[in-house]
Amino acid sequence: MKLLAIESSCDDTAAAVVEDGRKVLSNIVASQVDAHIVYGGVVPEIASRMHTEAIHGTVSEALRQAGCTMDDVDAIAVTYAPGLIGALLIGVSFAKGLALSADKPLIPVHHLRSHIAANYITTPTLQPPFLALVVSGGHSHIVHVKDYTEFEVIGRTMDDAAGECMDKAARALGLPYPGGLNLDRAAQNGDPKAYSFPRPRVDGRAFDFSFSGLKTAAVNLIHNAAQKNEPISVADFGASYIHAVVRCLTDNTLRAAETVGETRIALAGGVSANSVLRREMTDLCRRKGLELYIPELKYCGDNAAMVGAQGYYEFLNGKQADLSLNAYATMPIDEAYF
Repeated sequence: MKLLAIESSCDDTAAAVVEDGRKVLSNIVASQVDAHIVYGGVVPEIASRMHTEAIHGTVSEALRQAGCTMDDVDAIAVTYAPGLIGALLIGVSFAKGLALSADKPLIPVHHLRSHIAANYITTPTLQPPFLALVVSGGHSHIVHVKDYTEFEVIGRTMDDAAGECMDKAARALGLPYPGGLNLDRAAQNGDPKAYSFPRPRVDGRAFDFSFSGLKTAAVNLIHNAAQKNEPISVADFGASYIHAVVRCLTDNTLRAAETVGETRIALAGGVSANSVLRREMTDLCRRKGLELYIPELKYCGDNAAMVGAQGYYEFLNGKQADLSLNAYATMPIDEAYF
């Protein structure tokens, strides 16, 4: 079964053709990074406008590279939640029009479910159940993946997401957008013990995260140093700060895995590309005898291949939308369109 998948939840316009949820025939991403660098972050209105300009060409190129026409496609999968509402509406509207004109089924796909499904592409033998740590600029969740379309959130951030936490510190250090990526690069040769940061925990909620205090501590340290005209080593600061964030993520995830009895853990989301998180989680899982699954770097950020992967299983589970499908800025991962 071949799915044409469309993703436009933030600042990347993406389209892909995926076969049987595991085989990627094409995966096209039109990035908007250069347009948003000058603003230090994503401007929703500009993102929506650029999606409008890029979506037709992106979908056409995905079909071309896959050697397909719409006649070869069995269904159309599209991200409908969560994300920037204007950006989502571009993808959803285009997918609805295409589904109507080509007389194809329309499959609504949750963005975070897609990130988890990126692991099915990288590791075709992976099957639920397993535990997933989903970390991005807007989300930090520990999810028990009981089946392909059955999810239970057992931990989440109570305030800021891990990715947003890294982006804020990077901006305070004067690093360009995308902050988390550039902070990771700057910290490669830094000393993770050079600066001390708190390791916040949520009282009474062993698996939940809280990053707002950590973010505030970083910003205050930078501002205080500037007021005293004291230099800050970007490499050492970045290494120390990322290490603090990663320890929060790994500690809670391993504690959750032990509690629910899962021996397999998957990373997902944009922050799963972070080199420290990948390295630390690999080492910890090896020591504890746990299996770890990590998406290829090209499937960590927003892309449509992961939408096609999850869309396949949503379709098998009977998920299909009509032309009343709408976009939603927020929606829990354990809820669905139907």
